[in-house]
Parts: sequence; structure tokens; C-alpha cells
Amino acid sequence: MNSNLQDYSHKRLNILTGEWVLVSPHRAKRPWQGQHEEIYNEQRPTHDPSCYLCAGNTRINGEKNPEYNAVFVFTNDFAALQTTSPKFNISEGLLKAESEQGICKVICFSPDHSKSLADMAVEDIDKVVKTWQKEYTELGANYNINYVQIFENKGAVMGCSNPHPHGQIWSQSTLPNEVDKKDKHQNAYYIKNKSSLLGDYLKQEIEAQERIIYQNEHFVILTPFWAIWPFETMIVSKTQKRNITELNNEENLAFADAISKITVAYDKLFETSFPYSSGIHQAPTNGETNDHWHLHMSFYPPLLRSATVKKFMVGYEMFGSPQRDITAEQAADKLKALLE
Repeated sequence: MNSNLQDYSHKRLNILTGEWVLVSPHRAKRPWQGQHEEIYNEQRPTHDPSCYLCAGNTRINGEKNPEYNAVFVFTNDFAALQTTSPKFNISEGLLKAESEQGICKVICFSPDHSKSLADMAVEDIDKVVKTWQKEYTELGANYNINYVQIFENKGAVMGCSNPHPHGQIWSQSTLPNEVDKKDKHQNAYYIKNKSSLLGDYLKQEIEAQERIIYQNEHFVILTPFWAIWPFETMIVSKTQKRNITELNNEENLAFADAISKITVAYDKLFETSFPYSSGIHQAPTNGETNDHWHLHMSFYPPLLRSATVKKFMVGYEMFGSPQRDITAEQAADKLKALLE
């Protein structure tokens, strides 16, 4: 690719959202005198009697967790969305509001309090994938639910309040902002080209081999050309899958393998339990065919230069557009080397 991209400021287009990111590779050389984060690398027990998510423990609402030995799912005790929210619509001049209903769940990946996805066997991550499939199907079957968002916040620096390995599932009656943008751009491309936007993008990435980190028979891990976070990555299915339920058992295991590979690489990068927010974007559950959708999972990790230096979204990024210093190609090279 044009070497100017590695030396000079430029913009890159996110084809999924239609938004631009400013890339400033020359700034990576500047000295750092900003905030340093505290490193959380303490050894945790396999079972913590004070943890609300550990097997057999009592949660804050008084309910007792079962003695689970694999994946455990329950309705969030402090859900952000309510099934009881009454239907209403307010429009008073420029003041607009609508009711929003939904169901929020917590998914414990493992009964072992000491582990993260990076520490789990691929076969155990496969059980998590199968649970995601089950929840997507069951929640999506609810006539009030039109989108199911599966995500994980890992690490205190990402606002995670409990270190037990777990993620969340928020399902709601309308499409959230990021999903709505991706829905529109994928659909516009599909109407024009009769093919998957991410599928065609993936062909170009595989041919270029500049941002590919790892691939197995069914999935590719790459740093998107338009990545915002320093070591942002995306897992994309090689063949178009509209949602996670379209994966067969072999593809499930390949997805679990990809998740294992990237989380292990993250932990190796700065020799720390790497914090991130990850999320799966897939077709809405609105009863439409959604032939334009292509399943993908994104990881947004905040660490910039070391285990203690975090990337903050401030200033220009709040008032202008996202900006990054390390290029997508440089980040991909570093992560790929760790796996090799």
C-alpha cells in the first residue's frame, strides 16, 4: 500500500458506518507524559466467596447461583432496559422521546473466577458460542425484541465492576445507533452490488495480506483498515453468515479458536491481562430476511503504548472525529508476530 499512509496524516473511511478516522502516524514518536493506569495482574482464586457471579454464591438481590460447571446465564439484576416500560412517544417541538423495552442478561463464561477467555480452552469457549446462539434465538423470538447485542467489558479500566469472566446480552425493541448505521450501509451496498459488503472487503484484505493477523478455515482476524483503537481487531466469517445461529458445529469451533487466538495475543502484547470491550454485530431479529448482514465481532482495547498507558477519546475526538497514531498495519504486524 502507498507508503504515505505510514508517514503522513490522512483520513480513512469506515465502510460500515460511513464515518472517517484521522490517522497521524508521525505522532507515535512523541514522548508520553500523561496518565499511567494501574496494572491489575493480581492472582485470583478459582472461587471467590464474595463474588456475586461465582457458582453457589448469593447475588445482591438474594437469589443464589446454581453450582454451575460450564456457562451460566441469568437476567441482569440491574438491567438497563425494562420489559415493563409503558409504550409512549413524546414530540414537543424539538423535544422528542420514545419508550424502549428490552431484556438484559449476564453470561458467566466459566465457573473459574481466575480465568478470562484468554485462559480458557477452545472447547470451553465453544460452549460460550453455543450459549450466544441459544440466547440470540430465544430473545429474538420475542415480538418486542428487534435486536440482540452480545458484548463483553473486560478489565477495571473498561468499567468492569466484577473480574469474574462474564459478558452481557442487551436485547431491545429498536436498533441501537452503531447497528443502525451498519444496517444502512451494508444494505445500500447489497442493493447496488448484490453481494456482502464485508465479504467483498475481506477478499481485498486476504489478497493484500497487510492487516491479516490470523485465519483458520472459517474465520479471519484482522485489524480493520479504518480501526480507531490502537490495537482494534475484527473477527469476520469467511462466508457470509447473517447471524451466529447460521454457524454449524465446525464453524462454532473455528469461531471459538479465533476468539482464543486474539485474546491470547492481547495478553502477550504488554504482558498483562489485556482490557477491552468486544461485541458481536449481526442481523436484527425484526422478521426481515436481512440478506445484507455479515456476522462480525469487534475488539476495542484501550491500551496504547504499554500496560499502563491508555488511549483516551478526548478533545478533537469528542468534537471532531476519532484519531489514532499507530497505523492499522503496524498494529496488525505486532499482534501477528505474537501468534507466530
